[in-house]
Order: sequence, then C-alpha cells, then structure tokens
Amino acid sequence: MAGKQDKAAAKEAAKVRRAASRERRKQIFEAFKMQRREDKALIPLMLGAVLGVTAIAVVLGLVFNAVWMTVPLGVAIGALLAVIIFGRRVQSNVFRKADGQAGAGAWALENLRGRWRVTPAVAGTTHFDAVHRVIGRPGVVLVAEGASHRVKPLLAQEKKRISRVIGETPIYDFIIGSEEGQIPLKKLQSTLMKLPRNITAAQVDTLETRLAALASRGAALPKGPMPAGAKMRNVQRSLRRR
Repeated sequence: MAGKQDKAAAKEAAKVRRAASRERRKQIFEAFKMQRREDKALIPLMLGAVLGVTAIAVVLGLVFNAVWMTVPLGVAIGALLAVIIFGRRVQSNVFRKADGQAGAGAWALENLRGRWRVTPAVAGTTHFDAVHRVIGRPGVVLVAEGASHRVKPLLAQEKKRISRVIGETPIYDFIIGSEEGQIPLKKLQSTLMKLPRNITAAQVDTLETRLAALASRGAALPKGPMPAGAKMRNVQRSLRRR
C-alpha cells in the first residue's frame, strides 16, 4: 500500500515539474517575441554570436586537426552566448521601461539574487517618495526613490532611527536617479551585489529580528496629530473621576 502511495506521489511530482517546465518555456518564448518586436538588433546579435564562435571553432579544429570536437563545442558555446545576450537585452529593456516609475526601486530590490531581506517603503511621503530597507551580508542598506529634496531627510531620519538598535553594523544609503551622486535603476542590483560582506548570516537574522521589533513598536503608537476633541475627552474623564 505504501509503495503504491509513493509511486503515485512521485508521478504527481513529476507531472507538476513538467507543467512548471512548460510554463517557463512559454514565458521565455513570450519574452523573446516581445523583445524581438522592440529590439531589431536582437536576432542579428544572437546569430552573430552563434556563427562567430562556430567559425572560430572550425578554424581551431582545422589547425589542431580536431574539427569533430571543436565544432560541437563551438556551437554549444555560441548558443550559450546568444542566450546570455538575450537575457541581458531583456533585462536592460525592462529596467528602461521601469525607470522613473513609482515603486521601480522596490521591484528591483525584490528581484535581487541571493539571500537579501527586503522591506519596501519603511518610510515615505504622499508624493510616492519612499525609502526601502535591505538587510544582507553587507549590513543594512537604505534605498530611496523620489525627489532628492524630499527623500534626503527621509533617509537621514530612517538612518538615525535604526542606528539605535543595530550597533556597529554598517549602514549604506543610496538614492535612485540620474543626478550626480545617485544610482541609475539599472545599476542598483549590481551596486548592492558588489558591497563588502561585513556580517555573518546569523547576524543577518538577528538584525532582521531587531528591526522587526522596532517596526512593531513604532506601529503601536498612532502617528500624526491627536484627533480633535481627544484632549477635551481626557479632561472630562478626569473631572468625572473626581
């Protein structure tokens, strides 16, 4: 009985994997069609990569009398290079379209490779300016998007707030934009990936717990002006107790 259940489970798992694989292939094909319509240089570049590497492989095969080995290897390397070109151009196109859109920074951070802990919009304004917090091996990274004259005070305030609970952990801060001293959206991910590894994975977990506790304490008290009449109600309550 147990053997039949295991076989059924394995069969179902294989079915799910095949369905997921088909869905990924479909998504890649749709992305290729979309990119091909918008990027006229895509096909020539991909073909050039395959044919160029294959041609080099043929020459090397003739020189070393090993065409049977170098040509298949050249085709494989050329195809891999073509896939890399496709991926890079799709990514560049996506970032170009997202640049300047509200929430683009949060989207880029949430798609970081690796074990990063991203908390979008830990601070913000009614103009859709926002500061996002990222915790990783470099420490704490604050990333702001929006008008620089509005997000700079937000960054300073958030940096001061979290520095009270994270000790000597490094804090990095960046503003997304094209002005001097800012980081273009398309370079945000690579910039974070190049930061030095200053803390351990265990310290990352500890930092996340501390900052989560700080956020919950801040949420316990309502922010903003006291509602109208609140002070008067408190006075009336005191008088009744007397």
